[in-house]
Amino acid sequence: MGKLLAIAQREKSKAPMEELVNATVLFDTGVGTDSRGKKQGKRQVTVLVKEAWNQTCNLLSQEIPWTTRRANLLISGLDLQNSTGSQLIIGNVVLEITGELVPCNRMDEQYMGLTNILSTNWRGGVCCKIISEGRITVGDVVKFKQ
Repeated sequence: MGKLLAIAQREKSKAPMEELVNATVLFDTGVGTDSRGKKQGKRQVTVLVKEAWNQTCNLLSQEIPWTTRRANLLISGLDLQNSTGSQLIIGNVVLEITGELVPCNRMDEQYMGLTNILSTNWRGGVCCKIISEGRITVGDVVKFKQ
């Protein structure tokens, strides 16, 4: 079992990430009012694992805020590598992992070398589509659906 550590959204494509304490997760908008939460897409919600992010920072010898990755959710305690097709339960929300969140070169605009390091071992996180709408709050339990 894992834990939801943080939630973030961005209202426009290149807008700064805004951290939230809780959010509604809906088919039409993803997390809150996130610009990437397109209806029924394979990338409605993005999830980053804290342990993988810490490893990334260690490899870069730099402490970088998790929001630099531009993911919606930061979790801890679960390994999401090679988890395509699995479902995550967070609060009363169910997400299906649709694949690895492949980093774009915008990551190097944030910090040089970040794209390459995130491209290994699924360090960049996962993309998800929403199976069940609901509300999530920082501190919620995160687990794989059995």
